[in-house]
Amino acid sequence: MVTTVGTETTFEKLVENLLILEHDAMAAYESTIERLDDPQAKAKIGEFLNDHRQHVAELTRLASTLGIDAPREGDAKEWLTTGKVALASLVGDKTILKAMSSNETDTCTAYDEASRNAAASEEARGFFRKAYADEVRHKTYMDQAATA
Repeated sequence: MVTTVGTETTFEKLVENLLILEHDAMAAYESTIERLDDPQAKAKIGEFLNDHRQHVAELTRLASTLGIDAPREGDAKEWLTTGKVALASLVGDKTILKAMSSNETDTCTAYDEASRNAAASEEARGFFRKAYADEVRHKTYMDQAATA
């Protein structure tokens, strides 16, 4: 999937769309944890889920400072992200992690774009750079674990 999240022209819409993307990601992470057999992979994915929860907390704080309602759930894309994981679970853990890696492509792209988005405050761009680094770390792990 190709995302346009991160390219919004207003800071408010950027924060709102990142929150929706994060909720979609968390649903996929929860689905992954339920389906993985390997306890070490489950633990690692659980760590990454906590990163996403921290992202949501910071984005919710930003939404509050902007005076906008913070979305508390994902959108229709959640069906795609969790559906990929569900289908992959029919094959096994490595395929689940490959599916999650493809989901991470969107979050990496979104935070990379957001970190350079002129509509965002400098403080927010700093957070977006940190979140981007988290997403790259998640994707790198999934890519390596899926081929190990």
